This record gives sequence, C-alpha cells and structure tokens, in this order.
Amino acid sequence: MPKVLVVDDEPGIQQSLAGVLQDEGYGTEIAPSGEACLGVLAQRTFDVVLLDVWLPGADGLDTLQKIKALADPPEVVMISGHGTIETAVRATKLGAFDFLEKPLSLERTLIVVKNAAQARRLRGENRELKRQVQARGNIVGESVPVKALRQQISLMAPTNGRVLIFGESGSGKELVARAIHANSLRKEAAFVEVNCAAIPEDLIESELFGHRQGSFAGASSNKEGKFQKADGGTLFLDEVGDMSLKTQSKVLRTLDEQRFAPVGGDEQVTVDARVIAATNKNLEEEISKGNFREDLFYRLNVIPFLVPPLRERKEDVPLLVRHFLREFSAAYTRHARQISDEALDTLMRYAWPGNVRELRNVVERMVIMNPTVAVLEKKHLPPLVYRDGARRGAAHDFSTLHQARAAYERDYILRKLDDHHGNVSRAAEALGLERSHLYRKMKTLGIAAKE
Repeated sequence: MPKVLVVDDEPGIQQSLAGVLQDEGYGTEIAPSGEACLGVLAQRTFDVVLLDVWLPGADGLDTLQKIKALADPPEVVMISGHGTIETAVRATKLGAFDFLEKPLSLERTLIVVKNAAQARRLRGENRELKRQVQARGNIVGESVPVKALRQQISLMAPTNGRVLIFGESGSGKELVARAIHANSLRKEAAFVEVNCAAIPEDLIESELFGHRQGSFAGASSNKEGKFQKADGGTLFLDEVGDMSLKTQSKVLRTLDEQRFAPVGGDEQVTVDARVIAATNKNLEEEISKGNFREDLFYRLNVIPFLVPPLRERKEDVPLLVRHFLREFSAAYTRHARQISDEALDTLMRYAWPGNVRELRNVVERMVIMNPTVAVLEKKHLPPLVYRDGARRGAAHDFSTLHQARAAYERDYILRKLDDHHGNVSRAAEALGLERSHLYRKMKTLGIAAKE
C-alpha cells in the first residue's frame, strides 16, 4: 500500500485530502509544517509527499530542497493557492514531480498521486535491477588467472577499444563483458546483448540494425535495432563466430563508419556504441575455412581477452560454490546453506566440462532438491559429479590392469544408466548388450539396479 504524507497548515485541506486518499487505499499521515514534515520523514518512509508552498516557518520550496537531499526521497507534489509560473518552474528544477493549484481538483490530484507513487516504485525497481546487474559483473575467484583477468579489465575497461573475448562455453565470457561495461565510462548507458548463434540467419540483420515497416514479410512496423539501442553504451555480440558472412560485412561497415541503414531504409543512422564480441571458436581456423572475415577479426580483436576454463582454476571452486549457495538460498527463500569439506573436495576433482555454468546449475539443483538440509554433503551431489570425481581421484590407485578395466566398465555402465534414468533395458540397448547380459555384468561389478 503506497503511503502519502500531506503537508499543509490548513486543517480543512489536511482532513479532506487525507480522507480521499484513505478511501482510495493509500496510507496517509499529516504534518502542519515543513519542519514537522522533515521530522516525520526522518522516522518513516513515504512514497509521495503532497507539499504546500506556503507554510509557517520553512516554506515549501526550502522543504522540497531538503527532502530531495535525502538518501531515498519520496516523490514530491507541490500545492499552491497563489501559484505563479516562476514558482512552478523553480519547484520543477528542485525536483518536484508535479505542481497542483488550489482549489484542488480531486480527480486530478488522485491521478497525480497515483503517477507519483508509480514513478517512485519504478525508480526503486530500476535501482534494484542496476544492483543485480552490477552483481552479475562481479568475477568471483582468487586464482592467478582470475586476478590477471581482473587486472586486465581494470586497465582496458575505461578505454573505448573494441574487445574480443575467447573462452569455452560456460566459462564466463558474458560476465567479463558485463564487468568491462560496469567499469567503463559508459556504465550509465545501456548494455545490449545479442546472441548471434540463437537468432535465425534471416532475422539477424534486422535484429542488429532494425528495419522499416513493409521491408519484408512480417515487418508490420518500424523496429529499432540493437546497434541503435546501444548508442552511447556497449553492444555485446555473443558467439560472433556464428554470424553469417553477409551480416559480418554490414557489421564491418558499421564499425568503420559508425553509421548504418536499417533493413528496407535509405536514411543513415549514426551510432556510438562500444562493441565487445565473444566466441568459443578458433576464429583463425574459421578464417582459413572461409567462414569468418579476416578484416572483421582484426577490427574486433583490438583488445583480446582469454577466459580460463574452470578446470584451470580449481582453487576457485569453493568460492564459487559458496557464492552460488548464497545466491540460490536467497532466491528460493530458503535458509542459509553450508557445504561439507568432503563435498567440496569432490567438486574440485570433477572436470567441469560445462565450466562455471555447469557448477552454477549443480548448486542450484542441490538447493532446490534438498530444501531442509542445512549442510549439503557428498551424497547430495548429482551422481555424475561424485562418480566422475571419485574416479579421477582414484585413477592412479589401481594395482592391476584388471582393476582399472573393471573400474572403467563400472563407470561407463553407470553413465549409461544415468542417461536412461535407471532403465536397464534401454541402457542395455545403448550398450549393445542383451538385458540379461547387462544384469550379469552389473552383478559382477557390484552395481545394484537402484544405483
């Protein structure tokens, strides 16, 4: 329920406004002066203040100035029975949301209060979204590769140089791009992302550069492209290696000229966007195959970044796990979680082919699937993780070839059973074995069907 503070020295107006607002579902309080208003705001939070210009003691404009200096000020709507253009202009410059003249129109007053309350709510949501975006730009880890990456970001982010980020899928390329933007001179402007691999080839040009109504089937109205949305900010081209040669050509021209024509349009649109690109491909190999333009590669590769895979910074796994535990415990309104040393040790032995993204998914699954567990143990890990971790940890403990072969067979059969959700018949078919043969093999290797 939005809360409104009515500041006026006339008892009739106080009671009238408070009564109408309460009938509309607002929580209301009354203050007879500017000093009383500031005293109330020091103790309680309000969404909107209805503030009379003419007050005993400190007048409304002085009070408005002090309200707007608060850490999280409410929206202020000024009220005056002797309003002048000069007063209204000054109030607006001081940050007033709107200006109402007496005698008040109750209909207009309610509309203005509703809009002011909504504006403050949106301001709060925007602030929270920015906080979340900044949190997403935090690179967790204290390994040597991560420290080097942070140092590189701090040096290169304040420049306008184009960046090309290399790294395996799930290693955190988008996170690095967001960190560069968050530490750049463009951080107050938009960060616009385009996944070049996820957009069909016949739509990628429209997505990047926009289009004009009627330029192709389905173009029922004008559309602003990602380049234009990123004007003044940062455009992140994720998986740029999957972009078609035709689109690469237009991107190259745009980078050179800082302008482009929307699909189906003749006019040139000028943009100033810093481009950050990322890929999990070897672009030099793609160039030799004719799949990627060499000139575009050199335009993008002004500042190269290499994001290390998680297997090369295993010492960061405990920090990442605890970071994700806090994130998901809060997201699912569960109590704070801990994780045992044995479980962490197992997670550190796992190869993490899906990198940080896979680790994040594993932690989320553990939090969701074990809602009442305070300390997550090894038994709460997904089977593939602890089996693979145990196998790697014990890889050099076999004294004979027979033992090593039996361990490999056991692990391989367990993987197939996992793939088919424990269905022995389907696992046998995938292994090329008779069902009865697989049962005998499982018994020999000590695999129970429930496992």
